[in-house]
Amino acid sequence: MKRTVFLGTYTNGESKGIYSCRFDDASGMLSDFRLAAETPSPSFLALHPNGKFLYAVNETNDFDGETSGSVTAYRITDSSTGALQKLNTVSSHGAHPCHLVLTPENDAVIIANYTGSTVTTIEVRDDGSLGQTLNRILHKGSSVLKPRQAEPHPHAVNLDPANRFVFISDLGMDQIVRYELEKGGRLSERRGSTTVNPGAGPRHFAFHPGAAFGYVLNEITRTITAFHYNQSNGELTEFQTISTVPDGWSRGSTAEIFVHPSGQFLYASNRGHDSIACFHIHQGCGKLSLIEIEKTGGRTPRNFNLDPSGKWIIAANQFSSDLHVFSINQETGALDPAGGRLEIPNPVCVVFL
Repeated sequence: MKRTVFLGTYTNGESKGIYSCRFDDASGMLSDFRLAAETPSPSFLALHPNGKFLYAVNETNDFDGETSGSVTAYRITDSSTGALQKLNTVSSHGAHPCHLVLTPENDAVIIANYTGSTVTTIEVRDDGSLGQTLNRILHKGSSVLKPRQAEPHPHAVNLDPANRFVFISDLGMDQIVRYELEKGGRLSERRGSTTVNPGAGPRHFAFHPGAAFGYVLNEITRTITAFHYNQSNGELTEFQTISTVPDGWSRGSTAEIFVHPSGQFLYASNRGHDSIACFHIHQGCGKLSLIEIEKTGGRTPRNFNLDPSGKWIIAANQFSSDLHVFSINQETGALDPAGGRLEIPNPVCVVFL
């Protein structure tokens, strides 16, 4: 079966915006590469569950005369080609938005603005377009690694499996900040936070699909911190921190993290080492043990994603401007290069339709 894949990029080089291609989940091959929408630096994408709409952050700091990035809504007009029709663009109310998710009722998007130090929620209308701003929350704080952590840097938005709490990984504060999701897509007042090791720089977060565990990827220290998750109050309690790179490696940073839909494996990408670290998740306790560290075939794997079957990973190598496909061993979790490769300028996000 062939699937459409949307690809977010940075447009400070040859890229022009959002691209699409086709992925054959029988062979692992990529084909039919095309420009889907011209737009500035769509560095992260979110697909509406109905498959009819796509949302993109525009990671800039100059929108409509204000020091802010923006968010753009699209209608998917042809699922086989990935053709997009722009609906509208609105301010993200913060500079350099870098991550967004839809709320469970699909009535809002929640956005992390990296240099704007803000978290914003924006209404999603019935026709898929973006409406009024519901929240604009300013984070305040810093951490030990100056100037990198001199101010807050919200980097990712995650909802817990029960869709009750919203977690913001803030790289600048070394905290995972917790809010409660209210009716209509609004966020509550801050409900608490969890602090990671000073200077770690929490970037992205992933929940286990079937157990009360969460895993944060620390960008600066190239580590993963594992937590027990209290489903009643949303509190996180650390129980393990493990490296994503070989012993003695001290360069680069991490980028993306996913838990396999089976709940047995976890994957995290390393920029600089140019690899994906593969871990086994021990059932019952949630601890991680390293399976292997697989090279991604290019430079700076900022993002990757698992296909809906859980059999494949597509890695986006930003600085070598290419995608590489890997098959996932369903017994061991190990990755094997599948031969699928596609050249694309500055890819930084992979989303399956």
